[in-house]
Amino acid sequence: MTTDTVTLSDSAAKRIAAILKTDADKKAMRVSVEGGGCSGFSYKFDLVDGQQDDDLILEKGEAKVLIDSLSLVYMGGSEIDFVDNLLGQSFQIKNPNAVASCGCGTSFSV
Repeated sequence: MTTDTVTLSDSAAKRIAAILKTDADKKAMRVSVEGGGCSGFSYKFDLVDGQQDDDLILEKGEAKVLIDSLSLVYMGGSEIDFVDNLLGQSFQIKNPNAVASCGCGTSFSV
């Protein structure tokens, strides 16, 4: 597994900034990896009002993303993107550590 940092695409940054503007109490989007899902691990997205001591902090424009150190082990080298196409809108994580993923795009295995 790679330990490179995580990046945020321009489209993801714009969408996160727009979401954060709708809730003045929330200061950042937390992206984490949890056990479970179709392929073994799944991504979780939450709006939060503060950060933890071990968080990686990604900032781009008015967007702020937090990733805890345990999740970073599985997400190193990934890009967080926001896709808006005919199939719908969603955040997608392009993870070079994932050897398999499911059709929903939120579950993966390493």
